[in-house]
Amino acid sequence: MQIDEAKRAARERVWALLDAEAVDPKGAAGRIPSFTGAEAAAQRLAALDVWRDARVLKSNPDRAQLPVREAALRDGKTVYMAVPAMASPDPFYALDPAKVGVEAARSKYAAGVAPTVGPGRMEPIDLVVCGTVAVDRRGARVGKGGGYSDLEIALLTEAGLIGPRTTIVTTVHELQVVDADLPETDHDFSVDIIVTPDQVIYCEARTRPAGIVWNHLSREKIRAIPALSAHAEAQYPDDRSEEKT
Repeated sequence: MQIDEAKRAARERVWALLDAEAVDPKGAAGRIPSFTGAEAAAQRLAALDVWRDARVLKSNPDRAQLPVREAALRDGKTVYMAVPAMASPDPFYALDPAKVGVEAARSKYAAGVAPTVGPGRMEPIDLVVCGTVAVDRRGARVGKGGGYSDLEIALLTEAGLIGPRTTIVTTVHELQVVDADLPETDHDFSVDIIVTPDQVIYCEARTRPAGIVWNHLSREKIRAIPALSAHAEAQYPDDRSEEKT
């Protein structure tokens, strides 16, 4: 609980700072901030070798990373965009640039034009772009508190689609980069590269979670996410615990 409280305090500090500086026109608090300069950060990311070398991306659905998803589709890259809150049994939209337009980078449009897929129908991921509330210079990050990004990464790691050669990047406003070390747990992933409108920060390589840390999940969380519930059934078919009732 101490780590959870420390994470909450960190995101609250950054949200308050962003709102004080009017960085997000709609207000940063409670979400992945849609920061001023997101387009410039996307352009800076698109100039990197890891971007040019990537053929397949996985991205969060938040507005802050919309310019990144649009750039990926324009550059002919396949984009797997997470379904908000992992609410579908197949929790990713498959955005094929040969079949959808750039407007599909918006989740409300993707729902009407792109199929949803699970790990069994996905290609290996070259580059992950994640949304973040706060990130330190080591690459530790905190999101808005739902834990979905960690679960998406864990699910794809267990499926062998994210591995040591997959680069994880976040695009953020300069004010979201904090100097103090952020708290972490065993299920948290870190980023390799931080991109702001003004700079690129390369983080030291760190150990990533090998998969889902089941004992960090409540029964309610498992039940609420169809892909997670199905994965638990497949992993533990003989389990007769309450999670499976």
